[in-house]
Order: sequence, then C-alpha cells, then structure tokens
Amino acid sequence: MPASMSSTGPNRSFTLAADRLREVAASIDQSRFAARLDPLLSLPTLGRLQRSVRLQGRLVELLLGSEVDVSGADWNEDPLLGHDPRRAALIAGSIWHARSVLKLVSRHDLSILVEMIGAEAHAFGVRHLSSAVATTPILNPEQLSRQIEYDGHACLGAWLQEASSLDRIRVLLRLPVGTAAENPAAEHRSAAGPLLSLVVAHLDTESART
Repeated sequence: MPASMSSTGPNRSFTLAADRLREVAASIDQSRFAARLDPLLSLPTLGRLQRSVRLQGRLVELLLGSEVDVSGADWNEDPLLGHDPRRAALIAGSIWHARSVLKLVSRHDLSILVEMIGAEAHAFGVRHLSSAVATTPILNPEQLSRQIEYDGHACLGAWLQEASSLDRIRVLLRLPVGTAAENPAAEHRSAAGPLLSLVVAHLDTESART
C-alpha cells in the first residue's frame, strides 16, 4: 500500500504539469509564436502548431526561456486566475482614467468608448472613481480608450513585476507583443498594487460564482 501511494504522488504531479503546459500553450497569443518562430507563418499554421500535443511542451519551453525550469515549475493558478489579461488591463485602465470616463456623458461619445473598452470596464471605472489616478481630462472617446488600454496594460505589467518569473511570463504571453505591460513607467509601478487589487478581487468574485 505505501509503495502504491508513493508512486501516485509523482504521477499526479507529472499529469498536473502536463495539463498546465497544454493550458499555457493554448492561451499564448499567436504573435508570440510568430516572433520566436517565423513572422511570415500564417495564422492557420500557427494555430496548428499551438494545438499540437506533441509540440506544445517544446513551444512553451521556447517561449518561457531560461528564466523558468518547466520540469520543476510550481504550476499554481496564475495571478489573474486564468482570466484574459487584456480584460484585466482595460478594467485597471478605466479606474486610472475614471475622472475622464465619468465626464463622457453624451450618447455618441459614450457609445464609442463602451464599444472600445467594454461595458464592464466602463462601469467598473465609474464605480471606483475614488481610486482614479489621472487628473488631466481626456474628452475624446477614442483618445481616452487608447490611454485606458495603455495605462491599464502598464499597470498590469508593473504589478506582475512583483510576481514570480513563471507567473509573470505566463500572463504576459497571453498578450500580443508590444503592449505597455512590457515597459511600465515609474508612475505605473506606484499605482499598480491598489488598482490590480481591485481588479483581482472582482475577477475572484466572478470565479467563485462559476
């Protein structure tokens, strides 16, 4: 009996690691694969490579690089609980620019903003006006949406700098190459903690309901 139990632990760990590798491979943004493999590869070809069970482990190892020992990694839930990092960034960015979000009241401007950042991010920013960071108003809805996306991604990237290498890379790989998450500024590092705490608490509540 003890021998049987001792053999179960490693097998279970191996299965968990293999499952996590498949999850990571399936969630990686295709621009990341293209950048490392060949920018000329078509999206259908990248999709087939990404779904190949035989190649998934090697592809993830390639993208994780030397910072992470895949075989010995601690494959816990990632910091965003598996949620879309762009969604988290838009919510954080909407809080950052909540004062401007609240000032957009015309139906035309509001419809443009909501179409670009989503109703969830818009509502979350309005609800958390007291946590807003930006003080300079942006009244153009398209410009505002771009700044929300930029500052939200930068906050996400700054927040991830406090995470382990594995957790940080797993989230960043789900974003396209070149977002502000890759190069946050000092102002984002100082504000990221409180904003992302609100975002993660919101995502955690949603996960608990499902």
